[in-house]
Parts: sequence; C-alpha cells; structure tokens
Amino acid sequence: MKEVFALVQEQITINIIKGHHLTEIERGKIASLHQLGHSNRKIAKILSVCPQTINNELKRGEIRQVKKINGITKYHDEYIPEAAQARYVDRRKACHRPIKMPQVLEFIAYFVRHFKDDGSSLDAAFGRAKTSGLFEPDEMVCTQTLYKYIDAQLLEVRNIDLISKMSRKLPKRVVRINKHVLGLSIEDRPIEVETRNEFGHFEIDTIVGLRNGQESVILTMIERKTRFQIIRLIDGRDADSVAYTMNQIIDEYGSVIKSITADNGPEFSTLTSVMDSIAPVYFTHPFTSSERGTNEVHNRMVRRDFPKGTSLDEATPAEVAQTAKKLNNLPCKIVGYQTPTELFNKECNEINTICLTPITENPLESVF
Repeated sequence: MKEVFALVQEQITINIIKGHHLTEIERGKIASLHQLGHSNRKIAKILSVCPQTINNELKRGEIRQVKKINGITKYHDEYIPEAAQARYVDRRKACHRPIKMPQVLEFIAYFVRHFKDDGSSLDAAFGRAKTSGLFEPDEMVCTQTLYKYIDAQLLEVRNIDLISKMSRKLPKRVVRINKHVLGLSIEDRPIEVETRNEFGHFEIDTIVGLRNGQESVILTMIERKTRFQIIRLIDGRDADSVAYTMNQIIDEYGSVIKSITADNGPEFSTLTSVMDSIAPVYFTHPFTSSERGTNEVHNRMVRRDFPKGTSLDEATPAEVAQTAKKLNNLPCKIVGYQTPTELFNKECNEINTICLTPITENPLESVF
C-alpha cells in the first residue's frame, strides 16, 4: 500500500496557481486517492489545493449507489469524477452574465447598416447614437462589446471587414536630418499648431494609384483641429499640378489657412512660394510620416474608395468630391462625435468667414 501511495504521490504532486479550477484529470486523481482511504487534507496536500476544495469536490461528485448483498438492498454515496465534471461544466455555463444581444437587435441593425453604407467605425456609430439619443442605454452595447460580438462571429460584420484592427509594436522613431531644404523645418512650427488649440493649421499629402509617375493623383489637405478634409483630383504628382490646384484652394479657403505642414516630396518643392503671401509652410523630417499623423490616418480612409494599385486616371472629380463629403460628415470620437463639417463651419462662423461647405440642417441626414 505504501509503495502504491508513493507512486501516486510522485505522479500527481503539482503546483496549482491561485484561482485554478480542478480539471477532469485532477478529479480522476481525487477519486483514486479517496478510494485508497486517504483523508481530504492528505489529498489536498498532494494536489496543492485548499482542503475545503476537496470537501466541496467530493460533495459535488457524490452519486447514490445501490447494492444488493444476500438479497438485502443497501445504499451508499460514492464519488464519481465523471459526474463531478459534468456538474462543474453545467454550473460554469450558468455563472456568466447572459448575453445582451437579443435586447439590442435594433441597435445592432443600425450599426451594421451604417458600417456597410457609410463606412462608419464601431465607435463612431455607437457614439453618434448615444449623443443623439437614438436609443435608450439598455437598448445599446458599447464599442468594446461590439468588437466582442464580431470576434465571436455573431454579426454580419467580420474582423476581415475592419480596416484598422491590428495589434503591433510601433517602430522606434528615428529623426533624420533634411538633406533637401524646401522651406521652414517642422522644428520651427509654433506650439499652437502642435496643441490643435488654434483653427486653420493644415497638413497636406498626395495619394498615388499606380506608381508609374505618369497618371493622376489625389491631393489631400486636413485641418488639424476640426479634421475637415479638402480633397482634389490633380493631373500628376509634380510641382506644377500641386501649385495649380493650391491656387484654386487658396481662392476658396485662403482666409482660414494659417499654416501648412508637408513632407519633402518633390511635388511640394514650390509650395512655399505659392503660399508666400498666405501662410507659412513647414516641412517634416525625412521618413517621418508620424509628424503628419492626422493626414496619414485619414488618407487610409480615402483609400477605401480608391485602393492602392488602381488607376486614378479612371477616377472623376465628382467621385473624389463625394468621398470628401462622406468623410467630412462622419462623426469622430476625438471631437466628441461631431462631424468635421459641423466643426469647420462653426469655426468659420466664429471668425466671420464665409464657408463654402454649407452644413445640412440635420447632419444625420447626410451621414445616417
């Protein structure tokens, strides 16, 4: 008996992490040790668990057994590990909060509709519905719960449909010295531009379709405070095309432009002279797109309508304008779920500037 006990103890002595639940294998070991006549405390010591855990486990797995001895029926309770495991599984199913999805089906349908039709993010749809009072609190679920539903494949939307869902470590930032000085460095840019407290500071970039250097590109400008975008289809990625389009933009928005931040691309080589009488132009460090982070993030949203590798010669100014309208009327969490158009027009009104992007009476009509 001692040899058997020593062998069993050697095989099943483990270290249990706090909060660990007994497994099916451990329940089998408890049954074996209990049949050998060991006390609950001894079994608990061998399994490195609390003695009360063994007491509770033996009660959980008790099954009334019937035996007939010399015609006499006798009853006794016996620990059956399979029964204990089945009861454990059933109780675990009942210990979680029931899923809220059946009572929020209207909100789920609202989110899926606007995700597909308008390209709204999960948080934008949730935030707009919440701030607009479209649903009662118990008729909605938060952004995190929407992501959990998608992970569990409970919605029509899948993870593959989400543009930016990823988890990765960001590369270390390396600041390189400008070899080609096109104008003022971003290091000379005033602090009010960085803090986004002042209206009128823009970031500029170009979006390329096919990289053959001979076709149309999209010029994007975004206002840092309101996230309002100016998007134009231009003839090519060259300084003359950018200068020609910038003169048109100056005619429309020159009164609100206080500064522009650009990269060191050759298409912006004449931007300083074009903006000379309007506003200063600041240039980022080479290979540091994070210094125009707002522009880069919103360019990815433009890419939903104009993917990489597709020819922009086939795009029309009307299509580009429609994309700009759609994006400028999407609610943004970072600005309190207001739309860039709403904020841009509000800022224009405060400085008594005529705004050429009239806002609809009900912003929800243009988006949702």
